[in-house]
Amino acid sequence: MKNWILLLLLVNGLTTYCQEIHTDSINPHYLEDQLYTSITYNILNNKPNGVKQNGFSGGFSIGFIKDIPFNTRRNFGIALGIGYNYNAYIQNIKFTETNNTVTTTIATNFRSNRYAVNAIEFPLEIRWRTSTPSDYKFTRIYVGGKIGYAFHTRSKLSDDNGLVKTKNIAAFNKLHYGLTAAIGYSTFNFYIYYGLKPMFKGLSIGEETLEVSEIQIGFKFYIL
Repeated sequence: MKNWILLLLLVNGLTTYCQEIHTDSINPHYLEDQLYTSITYNILNNKPNGVKQNGFSGGFSIGFIKDIPFNTRRNFGIALGIGYNYNAYIQNIKFTETNNTVTTTIATNFRSNRYAVNAIEFPLEIRWRTSTPSDYKFTRIYVGGKIGYAFHTRSKLSDDNGLVKTKNIAAFNKLHYGLTAAIGYSTFNFYIYYGLKPMFKGLSIGEETLEVSEIQIGFKFYIL
């Protein structure tokens, strides 16, 4: 948790510094918010009975997004981007892989259990803001969505019997997508991502299908 707080302070300082530089050169054809980073708390949605989160499930993203204004005031438009996204989920699902077959059960008496996802993301935003060429403190309302492609996944469970590890299981949906919103003023913007596609396919716990999806809540920071 301490590492996430230090990262938040670092991003805030960098954002403020870059914004102060931005005001030194007034350009009527300015573009805004083309670098971004986010810090989130991750929630598993649609959990089967018995599945619980225990611990801080955090996420982080960083990337570039192209600002494309539609009007002469340059406060309304769209943006397309690409970035890197990391998410960890601390929960009690035990993944076991034998002969390329994955089974899932509820883990008990374990010390730690983490499922981590590394992905490339492609955000799309519809943007409205109150910015001007000389004012970097303005209100933002950015809504849209993003598509992600997971290039590496890994689970690691530690219990009295040792470590149980799996990586890049075929049952994980590498392609995922959902809705996003970033709303705020100046440096801090409340951010939410609502996943529309289940994380896994063809897995079940007991008699229930494992159809968990993601909800990410946190802060998004735009730089330059």
